[in-house]
Amino acid sequence: MKNQVKQLRVAAGLTQSQLAEAVGVSPRTIISLEKGIYKPSIMLAYKISLLFQKSIEEIFQLAANYQEELSNEED
Repeated sequence: MKNQVKQLRVAAGLTQSQLAEAVGVSPRTIISLEKGIYKPSIMLAYKISLLFQKSIEEIFQLAANYQEELSNEED
């Protein structure tokens, strides 16, 4: 799942561990999220959106991810 978590985290001057602590997950979860291999729960997505003061849609690029999912189903 494409997202802007790493860019936002770096811009905020946070380490992966600091972000993980702030939203109540392990650093491994943040690493997987930034690599796009982990789909967050709605609550985790909400916590991240509150922290960075951005919408969930902005951070997790929902429209782009949806289009990609549709095109994968057509293959």
